[in-house]
Amino acid sequence: MQAELIDIRNHLVQHAPFDEMPEAMLDKVVASIEIAYFRAGATILEFGQRNTSLFYIRSGAVEIYRRSGELYNRITEGEMFGQFGLLMGKSVRFPAKAIEDCLVYRVPDQIFQHLWENDENFADFVEIEDRSRLRSALSRREKSNELMTSKVTRLIARAPVSAPTTVRLQEAARIMTEQGVSALLLMDEDGDRPELRGIITDRDLRTRAVTEALPSETPVSEIMSDSLITLSSDAPIFEAMLTMLHNNVHHLPIFHRDEPRGIIGLSDIIRYESQSSLFVVSNIYRQQSVRGLKAISKDVKDSFVRMVNEGANSQMIGSAMAGIGRSFSQRLLELGEEKLGPPPVPYCLLALGSMARDEQMIVTDQDNAMVIDDAFDPARHDAYFRELAAFLSDGLAACGYTYCTGGIMATNSKWRQPLAKWKDYLDLWIREPRAETLLHSNIFFDLDGIHGELAFGETLKSLVAEKASKSQRFLAMMARNALNRTPPLGFFRDFVMEQDGEQKNIINLKRRGTAPLSDLIRIHALACGSKAQNSFARLNAIIESKMLPEGAAENLRDALEFIAIVRIRHQALALEAGRKPDNNVRPEALSPFERRNLKDAFQILSNGQKFLRFRYTAPAGRELR
Repeated sequence: MQAELIDIRNHLVQHAPFDEMPEAMLDKVVASIEIAYFRAGATILEFGQRNTSLFYIRSGAVEIYRRSGELYNRITEGEMFGQFGLLMGKSVRFPAKAIEDCLVYRVPDQIFQHLWENDENFADFVEIEDRSRLRSALSRREKSNELMTSKVTRLIARAPVSAPTTVRLQEAARIMTEQGVSALLLMDEDGDRPELRGIITDRDLRTRAVTEALPSETPVSEIMSDSLITLSSDAPIFEAMLTMLHNNVHHLPIFHRDEPRGIIGLSDIIRYESQSSLFVVSNIYRQQSVRGLKAISKDVKDSFVRMVNEGANSQMIGSAMAGIGRSFSQRLLELGEEKLGPPPVPYCLLALGSMARDEQMIVTDQDNAMVIDDAFDPARHDAYFRELAAFLSDGLAACGYTYCTGGIMATNSKWRQPLAKWKDYLDLWIREPRAETLLHSNIFFDLDGIHGELAFGETLKSLVAEKASKSQRFLAMMARNALNRTPPLGFFRDFVMEQDGEQKNIINLKRRGTAPLSDLIRIHALACGSKAQNSFARLNAIIESKMLPEGAAENLRDALEFIAIVRIRHQALALEAGRKPDNNVRPEALSPFERRNLKDAFQILSNGQKFLRFRYTAPAGRELR
């Protein structure tokens, strides 16, 4: 092959879709190419003109326009244009103009049509736009993961065993022993069909019946769990895993058309799920000291790496890491209460930030707070809660969850307050937003009760959802604040590098990607009155509210997933190499596939921020301070 053709070939294989093209097809493309040159300002394609070439930019930059003259896209080296006209009667659909001196490769229509008919990857690439391409890439990834596609029914070994709620403890234990099951559904007749009232497990018998020496004739209704968490039979296994992690339950009744189909246990998923995040959780609750918890904390990194290597998505990994973090907090508080005695008044530990959103990564610090019953008397009670908070914080630090440098921890007396004070905090932050309180809102409006009187957390969620949605000024200030962190894209859709200490020419995927996405999703969720905390759940609420243009929320979901998974993979590779994981990636270290789709994802974020600026404005006469 001539040197010039080798040079052309070497450039094409660095960019999609030629990077995955079969060798023989690629040779045909290279042999057919014509080279063209356009000076800056030259019109390359006019709307409606006949076009018989696919254009590939070797160097320079091109602006693509809609037929109305509105700018549609700016593209540069390694990108293509002209494909839509070739697919639609060879008439130009999107005019193109050189904005720099451009060297362009022209692929004849005959070769284009051959590729389109015979190379599925090429056809997918040229038929869909950037955002659809990103969604297609994510869809292929999800379909390759068995945990996401396999249904929970795969884990059901037998029909559920049930009994009426009037059955006595001794009889319930006998049924479970004879049937060889660890959980019993409790059903009562309700008209023509039995109604599920509760569940009792072998653990309930040990901890609630035997330990408290209840008489054998005690009705099981006195110790059963009646706040049931169930799943539909069409739910994927990963949803069962996340449900157990989030709610700290070991058994899940599975229903099909309102009928109990079976029960799956934690052990069923542990046997199936080789990532073993649930195994880590179950091991946490067996530890009897901080030293024991510290010893198993290394398993968290191993679990994280395994999940990444086995193709889990960011929602699975984020929820698993948050579930593990919650479990460490819960077990530490149990150990703390054993050491200090029972709490003098009820309280609730709030998880904040990424743990509350179920989006935690391996690089994380502590963000928590305590909500205490309004019977709280500082003089009599605060010494206990101060010592309990210190036990929790020091224990989490020992397990790898570093202290929050901003002091967002229950050890800070400001964040260890009675429920009434928390209501005052949240009400004031919404009613009178300022720079400091907007920062608090970004942190504390992602909250979830994870231990103790969980109703306190739900009360605060309801207050935020109700009041924030009614305050146009608060939402406008939150929106303006969210625009401070922009995606790292330049004028020509190239990456804008940043410096971070000794690291040069990097992109911080949290600061410039997942964090601003979470910020703008949070604002839309507050505006529609959603109580959801997880960003993906918030997007579902936003879609239902129809407050965004059609397809916009789905695009945000795709962008969040892709940026998050690149960040996750970067951290896993660091752990495997024995390096300290961080959020800083070098674009040259990414694959062409990752670079291309990151640009698409960052463009979606940029468009989302533009809409945010337009959507939320301060009321007339009210200055933003």
